[in-house]
Amino acid sequence: MTEVNLDAIYRPSEDIVAREIEGELIIVPLVSGIGDLEDELYTLNETAKAIWDRLDGATSLRAVVAALAEEYDAPPEEIARDVCGLVGELLRRRMVVEASGI
Repeated sequence: MTEVNLDAIYRPSEDIVAREIEGELIIVPLVSGIGDLEDELYTLNETAKAIWDRLDGATSLRAVVAALAEEYDAPPEEIARDVCGLVGELLRRRMVVEASGI
């Protein structure tokens, strides 16, 4: 499993294109080896999209969790678990990269 650091800053990989279509976020790999299958599209649900939108290369995951905790009625520990789970999966699929150099 890919380790996720709440103090790290992440951003979308340059090897993908993400587009919002009819309220869903679609991620398209641009190079082979991204994701599990070649040429596969990925769709993020509303919760995952809220996380993705904050992976801007300038905001730490800790700040992302804090912002989401203010916006959604859920315990911060649960939000942190969800954020780390999604970011870990996106890192494993090479759809996001660490931008903070930690």
